Amino acid sequence: MENKKELPKSINQLIQNSEKPVLVDFFANWCNPCKVVSPIIKKIASEFSGRIIAVKIDIDKHRYVSTKYYVQSIPTVMLFFKGKELMRITGSQSYEYYKEQIESVLPTK
Repeated sequence: MENKKELPKSINQLIQNSEKPVLVDFFANWCNPCKVVSPIIKKIASEFSGRIIAVKIDIDKHRYVSTKYYVQSIPTVMLFFKGKELMRITGSQSYEYYKEQIESVLPTK
């Protein structure tokens, strides 16, 4: 995941202003499917390093963010580019599924 010193103070600023697409993993520590998804998202973040910024949002600590983006179930993984939602996946999916979905909506240079 990106160096935190490079990130804006607000996730909303990051989603609205980033020059790279922002992959957001909404999770909770008590959520077992979230624990399955976490290493998959880390692998995706590593594989797409330089092309996306990946962040994790704990819905228990940041309820306002999950409410703003209408996250009603976790895990939810969303991809944004310049404030626009490009992708939303709810529930635990395979690495291949996440990768395929991200590649299908990732803006080309």
